[in-house]
Amino acid sequence: MNPLVFIAGALALTISETLGAALWLKAPWMASALLFTGINGVAVIILLCYLIPPCLNALEEKAEPVGEPPVDPTFQIAHQTLPYLRRGLNEATAAKTAEIIRNIAEVGAVAITDRERVLAFLGAGCEKHPPGERILTEATKEVLATGRCKVVHTTRGLNCPRYHYCECPLASAVIVPLKCRGEIVGALKLYQTQEGMLHPQIIRLAIGLAELLSLQIELAELDRQRELLVEARLEALNAQINPHFFFNTLNTIINFVRTNPERARRLLVRLAGLFRQTLNRRSSFTSLREELAYVRNYLTLEKARFGNKFRYIQDVPPELLDYHLPVLSLQPLVENAVNHGLMPKDGPGVVKIMARLRGGELHITVSDNGVGISPERLSQVLKPGCGSGNGVGLSNVNLRFQSLYGPEYGLKLKSEVGRGTEVYLRVPVIQLPKGAEEPGGAAPSRAANSN
Repeated sequence: MNPLVFIAGALALTISETLGAALWLKAPWMASALLFTGINGVAVIILLCYLIPPCLNALEEKAEPVGEPPVDPTFQIAHQTLPYLRRGLNEATAAKTAEIIRNIAEVGAVAITDRERVLAFLGAGCEKHPPGERILTEATKEVLATGRCKVVHTTRGLNCPRYHYCECPLASAVIVPLKCRGEIVGALKLYQTQEGMLHPQIIRLAIGLAELLSLQIELAELDRQRELLVEARLEALNAQINPHFFFNTLNTIINFVRTNPERARRLLVRLAGLFRQTLNRRSSFTSLREELAYVRNYLTLEKARFGNKFRYIQDVPPELLDYHLPVLSLQPLVENAVNHGLMPKDGPGVVKIMARLRGGELHITVSDNGVGISPERLSQVLKPGCGSGNGVGLSNVNLRFQSLYGPEYGLKLKSEVGRGTEVYLRVPVIQLPKGAEEPGGAAPSRAANSN
């Protein structure tokens, strides 16, 4: 508040008091003015120096705008630990979780265990409980056995076998089980370094954290089960493709055993190479370089069967060869183009693979100038079990891409009867590091013909 306001008020009061004394009490003007000026001046000084500042400070504190309400530490910790525990409960994720709890909660130490060993320990006494060590305290073993929370108020109550010779600073604790689908998978422990009753807020924090962390562990387990299911589904689909291709190849070789044994031998060597390439795979993904080499090996075997019935054109920039894509993404599409597009065609035909990098995705087109697919048939070929040939290969690749990347990454088909078919697919880019090229041979970069 402006001090001039008080001065002006005192001046006005002095004038009114002087007039009142002179008019009503017949007091001398000058004496009245001096008297009241002195009294009111002293009052103003007292107000300005001793009374007003504390009042103003109190008013300012009271009028201070209220900010956002404090965040419950339980939810704050749960929010920060979610990205880690969604990867499961292990030493790495437990260490990050314990660090977050220790930074937010006012406790002496934090420990997280599985059913047998310490996964993480931070705070007082951490050098005495390294990760990987077996659980020592009987109090923790009791919680893991019963599934019930336990509050310990003394060092003796922790019931550690090292109690008599170890100078561990831990004196009290709340121990809460961690559960996943009703099964006890570990324990969360919040320690203090003083004996005595734990503050109820610490106990509530531990119980709330254990419930939220258990939920996150359960979500991680659901994620893992979903990944295993997708992987098993992909393996089943891959197994569906391989016999389909190898059966046709063996039929081709059998036809040459009597008429041209030497050629049959060379084709068997080539087929053995394909088997070796398939069996050596340790992942569901491969480089574009290896996938194209696989296609060329397949076409070499098919050329033995169909002669000069088709040519192969490859239009792939060399800088794209180290990008990753699911195994057997292209060979089934090429096989369908040859068997169901070019073989029924009068005269020779062309099958072409073209790849480009656009918007962080690998765009690949497998096309042929064969007989094409009718509109009625086109709407059915991606459905599983739709006939043989293109109904098997195309639907298989389509299902695998949708399982891996989402429904929007399914195959796109464009076909015109008498003019040919294009199969279009997109792959989110994953590039292999330099020097990490997978086996399978280098593919020519552009316009490589399989003549």
